[in-house]
Amino acid sequence: MAIVTTTDARFKEEVESAETALVYFGADWCPPCKRIAPVLQEIGQEMPDLKIIKMDVDDEPATAGSFGVMGLPTMIMFKHGQAVDRIIGFKSKDSLVSLVSRYL
Repeated sequence: MAIVTTTDARFKEEVESAETALVYFGADWCPPCKRIAPVLQEIGQEMPDLKIIKMDVDDEPATAGSFGVMGLPTMIMFKHGQAVDRIIGFKSKDSLVSLVSRYL
């Protein structure tokens, strides 16, 4: 599954439309965000039951603020529309797969 980019206005709809979603908060200027983007793309292709949603914190600051996102990248795991886990900073593919696998 490809990474879905969303807006503050569509965030709730995107998260609630998936049983399991990983929301990726990042920015175009952020070097660790640029490094993690292809890793998330690979995970999305390998784990079709996972929806990956990207939020640009510069373009869509309200949602990031509501979840207290302070460091980039931040990834928040959602299960049935509820935040259940969080990872801050660049992590390896194995670390991310381990996190996601707990909720699939």
